[in-house]
Amino acid sequence: VQLQASGGGLVQAGGSLRLSCAASGRTFSGYATGWFRQAPGKEREFVAGIRWSAGIPRYADSVKGRFTASRDNAKNMVYLQMNSLKPEDTAVYYCTADAGIITTTMEISRSWDYWGQGTQVTVSS
Repeated sequence: VQLQASGGGLVQAGGSLRLSCAASGRTFSGYATGWFRQAPGKEREFVAGIRWSAGIPRYADSVKGRFTASRDNAKNMVYLQMNSLKPEDTAVYYCTADAGIITTTMEISRSWDYWGQGTQVTVSS
């Protein structure tokens, strides 16, 4: 699976962005999809994930109520709607996919096999 993330940019605090991730090579059928982010000098951290078998997204506490993850399996697309952005949301955002993700492993970056190239999100104060 090849993943291509897009939609990042510069936005003021309180603003919104929508990230997209397109998959190619095969369909998302049977795959969990997720989003991670990495800020300068920090480790990559989990943002959101959706299992194939259970379509309810799981979120990091830091983004709950502000971010919404979704997927369109027919289009092989994954989305991350980010509202009420804060300067601490500044990071490179990565989309991920994996066929073997379960709830207890979703927040661990090494659990995911496929990664997009990342898209920069910068939130100014």
